[in-house]
Amino acid sequence: MGIPTRHFDALIIGAGGAGLNAALQLAGADLRVAVVSKVFPTRSHTVAAQGGVNAALANVLPDSWHWHMFDTVKGSDYLGDQDAIEFMCREAIPTVYELEHAGVPFSRLDDGKIYQRAFGGQSQNFGGDQAARTCAAADRTGHAILHTLYQQNIRARTHFFDEFFAIDLVRDAEGVICGALVLEIETGEPLLIESKATLLATGGWGQVFRTTSNAHINTGDGAAMALRAGIPLMDMEFFQFHPTGIAGKGMLITEGTRGEGGYLINKDGERFMERYAPRAKDLASRDVVSRAIVTEVKEGRGCGENGDYVMLKLDHLGEAVISKRLPGIRESSQIFAGVDPVIEPIPVFPTAHYAMGGIPTDRFGRVAMPAGHGSEEVVVGLYAAGECACASVHGANRLGGNSLLDILVFGRLAGKDIIEYVRENPYQRTVDSASLEQAMGRLRRWEHKGEGPTVQQLRADFRKCMEDHAGVFRTEEIMAEGYNKLCELRDRLPEVRLTDQSKVFNTARIEALELENMMDVGMSIAVSALHRQESRGAHSRPDYPARDDQTWLKHSLYYREGDRMDYKPVRTKPLTVESFPPKERVY
Repeated sequence: MGIPTRHFDALIIGAGGAGLNAALQLAGADLRVAVVSKVFPTRSHTVAAQGGVNAALANVLPDSWHWHMFDTVKGSDYLGDQDAIEFMCREAIPTVYELEHAGVPFSRLDDGKIYQRAFGGQSQNFGGDQAARTCAAADRTGHAILHTLYQQNIRARTHFFDEFFAIDLVRDAEGVICGALVLEIETGEPLLIESKATLLATGGWGQVFRTTSNAHINTGDGAAMALRAGIPLMDMEFFQFHPTGIAGKGMLITEGTRGEGGYLINKDGERFMERYAPRAKDLASRDVVSRAIVTEVKEGRGCGENGDYVMLKLDHLGEAVISKRLPGIRESSQIFAGVDPVIEPIPVFPTAHYAMGGIPTDRFGRVAMPAGHGSEEVVVGLYAAGECACASVHGANRLGGNSLLDILVFGRLAGKDIIEYVRENPYQRTVDSASLEQAMGRLRRWEHKGEGPTVQQLRADFRKCMEDHAGVFRTEEIMAEGYNKLCELRDRLPEVRLTDQSKVFNTARIEALELENMMDVGMSIAVSALHRQESRGAHSRPDYPARDDQTWLKHSLYYREGDRMDYKPVRTKPLTVESFPPKERVY
Protein backbone atom coordinates (compact mmCIF):
# COMPACT_ATOMS: atom_id res chain seq x y z
CA MET A 1 0.00 0.00 0.00
CA GLY A 2 1.37 3.43 -0.94
CA ILE A 3 1.87 6.25 1.52
CA PRO A 4 -0.72 9.05 1.27
CA THR A 5 0.86 12.11 -0.35
CA ARG A 6 0.08 15.82 -0.41
CA HIS A 7 1.67 18.49 -2.61
CA PHE A 8 2.39 22.11 -1.68
CA ASP A 9 4.52 24.97 -2.98
CA ALA A 10 6.17 25.28 0.42
CA LEU A 11 6.35 23.16 3.56
CA ILE A 12 7.05 24.79 6.92
CA ILE A 13 7.91 22.49 9.83
CA GLY A 14 7.14 24.33 13.05
CA ALA A 15 4.40 26.83 13.91
CA GLY A 16 6.19 29.27 16.21
CA GLY A 17 6.95 32.89 15.40
CA ALA A 18 9.44 32.11 12.61
CA GLY A 19 7.25 29.54 10.87
CA LEU A 20 4.07 31.58 11.09
CA ASN A 21 5.72 34.80 9.93
CA ALA A 22 7.19 32.94 6.95
CA ALA A 23 3.82 31.30 6.21
CA LEU A 24 2.13 34.70 6.24
CA GLN A 25 4.48 36.01 3.53
CA LEU A 26 3.86 32.91 1.38
CA ALA A 27 0.08 32.91 1.79
CA GLY A 28 0.08 36.60 0.88
CA ALA A 29 1.78 35.68 -2.42
CA ASP A 30 -0.96 33.13 -3.23
CA LEU A 31 1.34 30.13 -2.76
CA ARG A 32 0.01 26.88 -1.34
CA VAL A 33 1.75 26.53 2.01
CA ALA A 34 1.56 23.71 4.55
CA VAL A 35 2.53 24.23 8.20
CA VAL A 36 3.27 21.08 10.19
CA SER A 37 3.24 21.35 13.98
CA LYS A 38 3.44 18.63 16.60
CA VAL A 39 1.22 20.74 18.88
CA PHE A 40 -1.62 23.13 18.20
CA PRO A 41 0.14 26.24 16.78
CA THR A 42 -0.66 28.58 19.67
CA ARG A 43 1.09 26.11 22.01
CA SER A 44 4.38 26.61 20.15
CA HIS A 45 7.12 27.82 22.48
CA THR A 46 7.11 31.39 21.19
CA VAL A 47 4.02 31.75 23.38
CA ALA A 48 6.27 31.55 26.46
CA ALA A 49 8.47 34.54 25.57
CA GLN A 50 7.86 37.14 28.25
CA GLY A 51 10.01 40.27 28.20
CA GLY A 52 9.73 41.75 24.71
CA VAL A 53 11.24 42.32 21.29
CA ASN A 54 14.10 44.75 20.65
CA ALA A 55 13.84 47.65 18.19
CA ALA A 56 15.46 51.07 18.34
CA LEU A 57 12.18 53.04 18.22
CA ALA A 58 13.43 55.64 20.75
CA ASN A 59 9.97 55.92 22.32
CA VAL A 60 11.33 56.20 25.90
CA LEU A 61 14.99 57.18 25.53
CA PRO A 62 17.16 58.25 22.57
CA ASP A 63 18.16 55.23 20.46
CA SER A 64 19.65 54.13 17.15
CA TRP A 65 19.80 50.84 15.26
CA HIS A 66 23.59 51.38 15.14
CA TRP A 67 23.73 51.37 18.97
CA HIS A 68 21.56 48.24 18.93
CA MET A 69 24.02 46.66 16.52
CA PHE A 70 26.98 47.52 18.77
CA ASP A 71 25.27 45.99 21.82
CA THR A 72 24.47 42.83 19.86
CA VAL A 73 28.03 42.45 18.54
CA LYS A 74 29.44 43.06 22.01
CA GLY A 75 26.88 40.74 23.60
CA SER A 76 27.85 38.01 21.13
CA ASP A 77 31.42 38.28 22.50
CA TYR A 78 32.37 39.22 18.91
CA LEU A 79 31.45 35.80 17.49
CA GLY A 80 28.35 37.09 15.69
CA ASP A 81 28.53 37.79 11.96
CA GLN A 82 28.35 41.58 11.73
CA ASP A 83 26.61 41.73 8.34
CA ALA A 84 23.73 39.61 9.67
CA ILE A 85 23.61 41.60 12.92
CA GLU A 86 23.44 44.93 11.08
CA PHE A 87 20.67 43.57 8.88
CA MET A 88 18.63 42.34 11.89
CA CYS A 89 18.98 45.58 13.84
CA ARG A 90 17.98 47.73 10.85
CA GLU A 91 15.01 45.45 10.04
CA ALA A 92 13.88 45.49 13.68
CA ILE A 93 12.11 48.85 13.36
CA PRO A 94 9.84 48.07 10.35
CA THR A 95 9.28 44.55 11.72
CA VAL A 96 7.83 45.84 15.00
CA TYR A 97 5.63 48.36 13.19
CA GLU A 98 4.41 45.58 10.90
CA LEU A 99 3.46 43.53 13.99
CA GLU A 100 1.67 46.53 15.46
CA HIS A 101 -0.35 46.95 12.27
CA ALA A 102 -1.13 43.22 12.26
CA GLY A 103 -2.78 43.64 15.66
CA VAL A 104 -0.21 42.82 18.35
CA PRO A 105 -1.54 44.51 21.54
CA PHE A 106 1.68 46.15 22.76
CA SER A 107 1.65 47.99 26.08
CA ARG A 108 1.42 51.73 25.57
CA LEU A 109 2.98 54.90 26.91
CA ASP A 110 0.78 57.84 27.90
CA ASP A 111 1.31 59.37 24.43
CA GLY A 112 0.06 56.17 22.75
CA LYS A 113 3.44 54.95 21.51
CA ILE A 114 4.68 51.40 22.10
CA TYR A 115 6.07 50.94 25.63
CA GLN A 116 9.77 50.03 25.79
CA ARG A 117 11.60 48.70 28.85
CA ALA A 118 15.26 48.38 29.81
CA PHE A 119 16.91 44.99 29.26
CA GLY A 120 20.33 43.52 29.93
CA GLY A 121 23.28 44.42 27.71
CA GLN A 122 21.57 47.44 26.13
CA SER A 123 23.20 50.85 25.94
CA GLN A 124 22.97 54.27 24.38
CA ASN A 125 25.81 55.73 22.36
CA PHE A 126 27.94 52.58 21.97
CA GLY A 127 28.29 51.45 25.57
CA GLY A 128 27.04 54.52 27.41
CA ASP A 129 23.97 54.86 29.63
CA GLN A 130 21.28 52.17 29.87
CA ALA A 131 18.92 52.03 26.86
CA ALA A 132 15.18 51.25 26.82
CA ARG A 133 14.78 49.25 23.61
CA THR A 134 12.53 46.26 24.38
CA CYS A 135 8.96 46.60 23.05
CA ALA A 136 6.65 44.79 25.43
CA ALA A 137 3.12 43.53 25.78
CA ALA A 138 3.19 43.42 29.61
CA ASP A 139 5.14 40.23 30.36
CA ARG A 140 3.34 38.12 27.74
CA THR A 141 4.89 39.50 24.55
CA GLY A 142 5.44 36.13 22.86
CA HIS A 143 1.85 35.14 23.61
CA ALA A 144 0.56 38.33 21.99
CA ILE A 145 2.74 37.94 18.91
CA LEU A 146 2.06 34.22 18.35
CA HIS A 147 -1.72 34.57 18.64
CA THR A 148 -1.72 37.53 16.27
CA LEU A 149 0.37 35.69 13.66
CA TYR A 150 -1.82 32.59 13.94
CA GLN A 151 -5.01 34.60 13.49
CA GLN A 152 -3.55 36.35 10.45
CA ASN A 153 -2.60 32.96 8.96
CA ILE A 154 -6.12 31.65 9.51
CA ARG A 155 -7.42 34.69 7.64
CA ALA A 156 -4.90 34.00 4.84
CA ARG A 157 -6.09 30.34 4.66
CA THR A 158 -2.73 28.77 5.47
CA HIS A 159 -3.10 24.98 5.56
CA PHE A 160 -2.22 23.61 9.02
CA PHE A 161 -1.35 20.02 9.86
CA ASP A 162 -1.86 20.24 13.62
CA GLU A 163 -0.43 17.48 15.83
CA PHE A 164 1.71 15.94 13.10
CA PHE A 165 5.30 14.93 13.91
CA ALA A 166 8.04 15.37 11.29
CA ILE A 167 10.04 12.15 10.91
CA ASP A 168 12.67 13.12 8.34
CA LEU A 169 13.44 15.17 5.25
CA VAL A 170 13.20 13.43 1.88
CA ARG A 171 15.18 14.02 -1.32
CA ASP A 172 14.88 13.48 -5.05
CA ALA A 173 17.26 11.32 -7.10
CA GLU A 174 19.74 14.24 -7.35
CA GLY A 175 19.80 14.74 -3.58
CA VAL A 176 17.67 17.91 -3.49
CA ILE A 177 15.38 18.26 -0.45
CA CYS A 178 11.79 18.09 -1.67
CA GLY A 179 9.60 17.60 1.37
CA ALA A 180 9.28 15.50 4.50
CA LEU A 181 7.71 12.37 5.88
CA VAL A 182 5.40 13.21 8.79
CA LEU A 183 3.32 11.17 11.23
CA GLU A 184 -0.22 11.96 12.33
CA ILE A 185 0.07 11.62 16.08
CA GLU A 186 -3.59 10.68 16.66
CA THR A 187 -3.73 7.79 14.18
CA GLY A 188 -0.06 6.82 13.85
CA GLU A 189 -0.38 6.97 10.05
CA PRO A 190 2.49 8.36 7.95
CA LEU A 191 1.96 11.11 5.39
CA LEU A 192 4.37 12.26 2.69
CA ILE A 193 4.31 16.02 2.06
CA GLU A 194 6.08 16.97 -1.16
CA SER A 195 7.08 20.60 -1.62
CA LYS A 196 9.18 22.81 -3.84
CA ALA A 197 10.81 24.44 -0.80
CA THR A 198 11.05 23.35 2.84
CA LEU A 199 11.59 25.57 5.88
CA LEU A 200 12.74 24.16 9.23
CA ALA A 201 11.35 26.33 12.03
CA THR A 202 11.23 23.80 14.85
CA GLY A 203 12.63 25.91 17.70
CA GLY A 204 15.23 25.04 20.29
CA TRP A 205 16.37 22.04 22.33
CA GLY A 206 16.39 23.06 25.98
CA GLN A 207 14.98 19.63 26.89
CA VAL A 208 18.48 18.16 26.48
CA PHE A 209 19.14 19.61 29.97
CA ARG A 210 17.40 18.41 33.13
CA THR A 211 16.49 21.90 34.41
CA THR A 212 15.15 24.13 31.66
CA SER A 213 12.74 26.93 30.91
CA ASN A 214 11.78 25.16 27.68
CA ALA A 215 8.56 23.27 27.02
CA HIS A 216 8.52 19.47 26.61
CA ILE A 217 8.23 19.94 22.82
CA ASN A 218 11.68 21.58 22.53
CA THR A 219 13.63 18.47 21.59
CA GLY A 220 15.71 19.68 18.65
CA ASP A 221 13.76 17.83 15.95
CA GLY A 222 14.69 20.15 13.06
CA ALA A 223 18.37 20.31 13.99
CA ALA A 224 18.52 16.52 14.20
CA MET A 225 16.83 16.18 10.80
CA ALA A 226 19.48 18.49 9.34
CA LEU A 227 22.26 16.40 10.93
CA ARG A 228 20.84 13.21 9.42
CA ALA A 229 20.76 14.97 6.03
CA GLY A 230 24.52 15.54 6.31
CA ILE A 231 24.26 19.22 7.26
CA PRO A 232 26.51 20.40 10.12
CA LEU A 233 25.30 22.34 13.15
CA MET A 234 27.12 25.58 13.93
CA ASP A 235 28.30 27.01 17.28
CA MET A 236 26.47 24.38 19.32
CA GLU A 237 28.72 24.82 22.36
CA PHE A 238 27.04 28.16 23.03
CA PHE A 239 23.90 27.38 25.00
CA GLN A 240 22.48 30.14 27.17
CA PHE A 241 21.53 29.58 30.79
CA HIS A 242 19.02 32.26 31.76
CA PRO A 243 20.06 33.65 35.15
CA THR A 244 16.59 33.73 36.69
CA GLY A 245 14.67 30.49 36.51
CA ILE A 246 12.53 29.56 39.52
CA ALA A 247 14.95 27.62 41.74
CA GLY A 248 14.52 23.86 41.45
CA LYS A 249 11.79 24.18 38.80
CA GLY A 250 13.30 26.06 35.83
CA MET A 251 10.24 28.16 34.92
CA LEU A 252 11.39 31.50 33.59
CA ILE A 253 11.32 34.79 35.47
CA THR A 254 11.78 37.34 32.70
CA GLU A 255 14.71 39.72 32.52
CA GLY A 256 11.99 42.35 32.36
CA THR A 257 11.68 42.07 36.16
CA ARG A 258 15.17 43.55 36.43
CA GLY A 259 14.40 45.98 33.61
CA GLU A 260 11.53 47.31 35.72
CA GLY A 261 13.88 47.80 38.69
CA GLY A 262 14.13 44.41 40.40
CA TYR A 263 17.51 43.22 41.65
CA LEU A 264 19.33 40.12 42.91
CA ILE A 265 20.47 39.58 46.50
CA ASN A 266 22.41 36.83 48.30
CA LYS A 267 21.77 35.41 51.79
CA ASP A 268 23.33 38.51 53.37
CA GLY A 269 20.93 40.79 51.51
CA GLU A 270 23.80 42.12 49.39
CA ARG A 271 23.21 43.35 45.82
CA PHE A 272 26.09 41.20 44.62
CA MET A 273 25.91 42.14 40.91
CA GLU A 274 27.61 45.43 41.79
CA ARG A 275 30.81 43.38 42.28
CA TYR A 276 30.57 41.54 38.94
CA ALA A 277 29.26 44.33 36.67
CA PRO A 278 29.81 47.71 38.37
CA ARG A 279 28.11 49.75 35.60
CA ALA A 280 25.24 47.55 34.39
CA LYS A 281 24.75 45.65 37.68
CA ASP A 282 21.64 43.43 37.39
CA LEU A 283 21.23 44.35 33.72
CA ALA A 284 24.55 42.90 32.63
CA SER A 285 24.48 40.33 29.84
CA ARG A 286 22.90 36.98 30.69
CA ASP A 287 26.08 34.91 30.72
CA VAL A 288 27.68 37.36 33.17
CA VAL A 289 24.69 37.28 35.55
CA SER A 290 24.38 33.47 35.36
CA ARG A 291 28.04 32.95 36.28
CA ALA A 292 27.74 35.49 39.09
CA ILE A 293 24.80 33.59 40.63
CA VAL A 294 26.57 30.23 40.38
CA THR A 295 29.70 31.77 41.92
CA GLU A 296 27.71 33.21 44.84
CA VAL A 297 26.22 29.79 45.54
CA LYS A 298 29.54 27.94 45.20
CA GLU A 299 31.24 30.38 47.57
CA GLY A 300 28.62 29.84 50.27
CA ARG A 301 26.47 32.96 49.88
CA GLY A 302 23.41 31.17 48.51
CA CYS A 303 19.99 31.36 50.13
CA GLY A 304 17.71 28.71 51.58
CA GLU A 305 18.26 25.65 53.71
CA ASN A 306 20.76 24.20 51.24
CA GLY A 307 22.21 27.53 50.11
CA ASP A 308 21.52 26.62 46.47
CA TYR A 309 19.85 29.73 45.03
CA VAL A 310 19.73 33.54 45.28
CA MET A 311 16.75 35.88 45.62
CA LEU A 312 15.16 38.25 43.12
CA LYS A 313 13.70 41.23 44.97
CA LEU A 314 10.66 43.04 43.49
CA ASP A 315 8.55 44.07 46.48
CA HIS A 316 10.00 47.62 46.45
CA LEU A 317 8.36 48.21 43.04
CA GLY A 318 4.91 48.16 44.61
CA GLU A 319 1.80 46.17 43.77
CA ALA A 320 0.58 48.63 41.11
CA VAL A 321 3.73 48.32 38.96
CA ILE A 322 3.94 44.54 39.38
CA SER A 323 0.26 44.06 38.50
CA LYS A 324 0.51 46.30 35.43
CA ARG A 325 3.94 45.37 34.02
CA LEU A 326 4.58 41.84 35.42
CA PRO A 327 1.21 40.12 36.01
CA GLY A 328 2.30 36.77 34.57
CA ILE A 329 5.45 36.73 36.69
CA ARG A 330 3.43 37.30 39.85
CA GLU A 331 1.12 34.43 38.90
CA SER A 332 4.01 32.06 38.03
CA SER A 333 5.81 32.89 41.28
CA GLN A 334 2.70 32.16 43.33
CA ILE A 335 2.01 28.87 41.53
CA PHE A 336 5.50 27.41 41.17
CA ALA A 337 7.47 29.01 44.03
CA GLY A 338 4.68 29.66 46.51
CA VAL A 339 5.85 33.27 46.71
CA ASP A 340 4.01 36.54 46.08
CA PRO A 341 6.71 38.95 44.78
CA VAL A 342 4.67 41.90 46.07
CA ILE A 343 5.51 40.68 49.59
CA GLU A 344 8.73 38.60 49.40
CA PRO A 345 11.58 37.87 46.96
CA ILE A 346 11.56 35.02 44.42
CA PRO A 347 14.13 32.16 44.74
CA VAL A 348 16.04 31.92 41.43
CA PHE A 349 18.91 29.98 39.84
CA PRO A 350 20.17 29.72 36.21
CA THR A 351 18.09 27.49 33.93
CA ALA A 352 18.88 26.11 30.46
CA HIS A 353 17.14 28.53 28.15
CA TYR A 354 18.33 29.25 24.61
CA ALA A 355 20.44 27.81 21.79
CA MET A 356 22.70 30.37 20.14
CA GLY A 357 23.87 27.80 17.58
CA GLY A 358 21.93 25.73 15.06
CA ILE A 359 21.52 25.01 11.35
CA PRO A 360 23.84 27.40 9.47
CA THR A 361 22.01 29.87 7.22
CA ASP A 362 22.59 33.12 5.39
CA ARG A 363 20.49 36.15 6.26
CA PHE A 364 17.74 35.05 3.85
CA GLY A 365 17.21 31.79 5.74
CA ARG A 366 18.90 29.64 3.08
CA VAL A 367 20.78 26.71 4.62
CA ALA A 368 24.44 27.15 3.70
CA MET A 369 27.27 24.61 4.01
CA PRO A 370 31.04 25.12 3.74
CA ALA A 371 32.30 24.38 0.23
CA GLY A 372 36.04 24.74 0.80
CA HIS A 373 38.47 27.67 0.58
CA GLY A 374 36.22 29.82 2.79
CA SER A 375 33.26 29.68 0.38
CA GLU A 376 29.73 28.47 1.13
CA GLU A 377 27.21 26.49 -0.86
CA VAL A 378 23.44 26.91 -0.46
CA VAL A 379 21.50 23.68 0.09
CA VAL A 380 18.95 23.90 -2.72
CA GLY A 381 15.34 24.15 -1.57
CA LEU A 382 16.08 24.01 2.16
CA TYR A 383 15.62 26.92 4.58
CA ALA A 384 15.81 27.35 8.35
CA ALA A 385 14.70 30.18 10.63
CA GLY A 386 14.21 30.87 14.32
CA GLU A 387 15.98 29.21 17.21
CA CYS A 388 16.80 26.04 15.25
CA ALA A 389 18.75 28.16 12.74
CA CYS A 390 22.02 30.02 13.12
CA ALA A 391 22.22 33.15 11.02
CA SER A 392 24.87 34.04 13.60
CA VAL A 393 23.27 37.13 15.07
CA HIS A 394 23.70 35.87 18.64
CA GLY A 395 27.28 34.56 18.44
CA ALA A 396 28.45 33.27 21.82
CA ASN A 397 25.69 34.93 23.87
CA ARG A 398 22.22 36.26 23.01
CA LEU A 399 20.95 39.54 24.42
CA GLY A 400 17.47 39.46 25.92
CA GLY A 401 14.84 40.75 23.49
CA ASN A 402 16.80 39.63 20.42
CA SER A 403 15.22 36.17 20.21
CA LEU A 404 11.73 37.33 19.23
CA LEU A 405 13.44 39.76 16.87
CA ASP A 406 15.49 36.95 15.30
CA ILE A 407 12.50 34.70 14.59
CA LEU A 408 10.40 37.53 13.19
CA VAL A 409 13.04 39.12 10.97
CA PHE A 410 14.49 35.93 9.52
CA GLY A 411 11.15 34.09 9.35
CA ARG A 412 9.84 37.00 7.27
CA LEU A 413 12.93 37.11 5.05
CA ALA A 414 12.93 33.33 4.55
CA GLY A 415 9.31 33.53 3.44
CA LYS A 416 10.09 36.26 0.93
CA ASP A 417 13.08 34.35 -0.44
CA ILE A 418 11.01 31.17 -0.80
CA ILE A 419 8.53 33.12 -2.93
CA GLU A 420 11.32 33.97 -5.38
CA TYR A 421 12.72 30.43 -5.27
CA VAL A 422 9.35 28.84 -6.09
CA ARG A 423 8.80 31.26 -8.97
CA GLU A 424 12.18 30.25 -10.41
CA ASN A 425 11.59 26.53 -9.68
CA PRO A 426 7.88 26.00 -10.43
CA TYR A 427 7.95 22.22 -10.89
CA GLN A 428 7.71 19.66 -8.10
CA ARG A 429 10.65 17.26 -7.89
CA THR A 430 9.89 13.56 -7.48
CA VAL A 431 10.83 11.99 -4.15
CA ASP A 432 13.43 9.26 -4.52
CA SER A 433 12.09 5.90 -3.28
CA ALA A 434 15.34 5.13 -1.41
CA SER A 435 15.10 8.42 0.48
CA LEU A 436 11.49 7.72 1.42
CA GLU A 437 12.35 4.18 2.51
CA GLN A 438 15.14 5.50 4.71
CA ALA A 439 12.68 7.85 6.44
CA MET A 440 10.15 5.04 6.84
CA GLY A 441 12.90 2.85 8.29
CA ARG A 442 13.40 5.38 11.09
CA LEU A 443 9.70 5.11 11.92
CA ARG A 444 9.66 1.31 11.78
CA ARG A 445 12.58 1.10 14.23
CA TRP A 446 10.21 2.23 16.95
CA GLU A 447 7.43 -0.27 16.35
CA HIS A 448 9.00 -2.88 18.63
CA LYS A 449 8.92 -3.21 22.41
CA GLY A 450 12.65 -3.55 23.01
CA GLU A 451 14.29 -5.24 25.99
CA GLY A 452 16.51 -2.47 27.35
CA PRO A 453 15.82 0.62 29.47
CA THR A 454 12.58 2.54 29.01
CA VAL A 455 12.55 5.78 27.05
CA GLN A 456 11.91 7.65 30.30
CA GLN A 457 14.91 6.05 32.05
CA LEU A 458 17.32 6.71 29.21
CA ARG A 459 16.01 10.24 28.73
CA ALA A 460 16.48 11.04 32.43
CA ASP A 461 20.05 9.65 32.42
CA PHE A 462 20.89 11.59 29.27
CA ARG A 463 19.51 14.93 30.54
CA LYS A 464 21.31 14.58 33.87
CA CYS A 465 24.57 13.83 32.05
CA MET A 466 24.16 16.95 29.90
CA GLU A 467 23.45 19.13 32.94
CA ASP A 468 26.37 17.70 34.93
CA HIS A 469 28.95 17.80 32.13
CA ALA A 470 27.92 20.66 29.78
CA GLY A 471 26.43 23.24 32.15
CA VAL A 472 27.37 26.78 33.19
CA PHE A 473 31.05 25.99 33.96
CA ARG A 474 33.03 23.44 31.88
CA THR A 475 36.49 21.87 32.16
CA GLU A 476 38.37 19.36 30.01
CA GLU A 477 38.03 16.65 32.65
CA ILE A 478 34.30 17.20 33.24
CA MET A 479 33.45 17.35 29.53
CA ALA A 480 35.64 14.38 28.49
CA GLU A 481 33.95 12.25 31.14
CA GLY A 482 30.57 13.51 29.93
CA TYR A 483 31.35 12.67 26.29
CA ASN A 484 32.20 9.07 27.23
CA LYS A 485 28.96 8.76 29.19
CA LEU A 486 26.95 10.20 26.31
CA CYS A 487 28.53 7.68 23.91
CA GLU A 488 27.46 4.87 26.25
CA LEU A 489 23.93 6.22 26.43
CA ARG A 490 23.79 6.59 22.64
CA ASP A 491 24.85 2.95 22.27
CA ARG A 492 21.90 1.90 24.46
CA LEU A 493 19.33 3.70 22.30
CA PRO A 494 18.60 0.84 19.81
CA GLU A 495 17.47 -1.45 22.65
CA VAL A 496 15.23 1.06 24.38
CA ARG A 497 11.88 -0.31 25.62
CA LEU A 498 8.92 1.78 24.50
CA THR A 499 6.27 0.43 26.83
CA ASP A 500 5.48 -2.38 29.22
CA GLN A 501 2.14 -2.92 27.51
CA SER A 502 1.52 -5.23 24.57
CA LYS A 503 0.47 -2.29 22.44
CA VAL A 504 2.93 0.44 21.41
CA PHE A 505 1.04 3.73 21.54
CA ASN A 506 1.78 6.54 19.09
CA THR A 507 2.87 8.82 21.93
CA ALA A 508 5.46 6.23 23.00
CA ARG A 509 6.88 6.21 19.48
CA ILE A 510 6.96 10.01 19.44
CA GLU A 511 8.88 10.06 22.74
CA ALA A 512 11.42 7.58 21.33
CA LEU A 513 11.85 9.63 18.14
CA GLU A 514 12.29 12.77 20.24
CA LEU A 515 14.90 11.08 22.42
CA GLU A 516 16.86 10.07 19.32
CA ASN A 517 16.77 13.70 18.17
CA MET A 518 17.80 14.98 21.60
CA MET A 519 20.77 12.63 21.74
CA ASP A 520 22.06 13.76 18.35
CA VAL A 521 21.73 17.42 19.33
CA GLY A 522 23.13 16.88 22.82
CA MET A 523 26.17 15.17 21.37
CA SER A 524 26.77 18.15 19.08
CA ILE A 525 26.81 20.44 22.14
CA ALA A 526 29.16 18.20 24.12
CA VAL A 527 31.65 17.62 21.29
CA SER A 528 31.72 21.28 20.21
CA ALA A 529 32.25 22.41 23.82
CA LEU A 530 35.02 19.88 24.43
CA HIS A 531 36.98 21.17 21.43
CA ARG A 532 36.72 24.93 22.09
CA GLN A 533 39.63 25.75 24.41
CA GLU A 534 38.71 29.27 25.52
CA SER A 535 36.04 31.12 27.49
CA ARG A 536 33.69 33.14 25.30
CA GLY A 537 30.13 34.23 26.06
CA ALA A 538 28.04 31.35 27.38
CA HIS A 539 30.95 28.91 26.99
CA SER A 540 32.88 29.30 30.25
CA ARG A 541 35.99 27.20 30.90
CA PRO A 542 37.89 27.72 34.18
CA ASP A 543 40.82 25.77 32.65
CA TYR A 544 40.91 28.28 29.74
CA PRO A 545 39.59 31.45 31.43
CA ALA A 546 40.59 33.95 28.72
CA ARG A 547 38.94 34.67 25.37
CA ASP A 548 41.41 33.75 22.61
CA ASP A 549 40.64 35.78 19.49
CA GLN A 550 43.82 34.72 17.73
CA THR A 551 42.94 31.02 17.78
CA TRP A 552 39.20 30.83 18.37
CA LEU A 553 37.53 33.77 16.62
CA LYS A 554 35.79 31.26 14.34
CA HIS A 555 32.55 29.32 14.06
CA SER A 556 32.49 25.64 14.96
CA LEU A 557 30.75 23.08 12.73
CA TYR A 558 29.70 19.68 14.07
CA TYR A 559 29.01 16.75 11.72
CA ARG A 560 27.08 13.73 12.99
CA GLU A 561 29.19 11.23 11.04
CA GLY A 562 32.09 10.38 13.33
CA ASP A 563 31.40 13.33 15.68
CA ARG A 564 33.60 15.37 13.35
CA MET A 565 34.44 19.05 13.89
CA ASP A 566 35.28 21.73 11.34
CA TYR A 567 35.53 25.53 11.52
CA LYS A 568 34.87 28.61 9.41
CA PRO A 569 35.73 32.31 9.85
CA VAL A 570 33.47 34.90 11.50
CA ARG A 571 32.21 37.57 9.12
CA THR A 572 33.45 40.78 10.73
CA LYS A 573 32.52 43.12 7.84
CA PRO A 574 29.05 44.72 8.18
CA LEU A 575 26.91 45.75 5.21
CA THR A 576 27.14 49.55 5.30
CA VAL A 577 28.95 50.71 8.45
CA GLU A 578 32.37 50.29 10.04
CA SER A 579 33.00 47.00 11.82
CA PHE A 580 33.32 46.71 15.59
CA PRO A 581 36.70 45.12 16.34
CA PRO A 582 36.91 42.72 19.31
CA LYS A 583 37.72 44.26 22.66
CA GLU A 584 37.30 43.30 26.31
CA ARG A 585 33.62 42.80 27.15
CA VAL A 586 32.76 44.50 30.43
CA TYR A 587 29.46 45.85 31.76
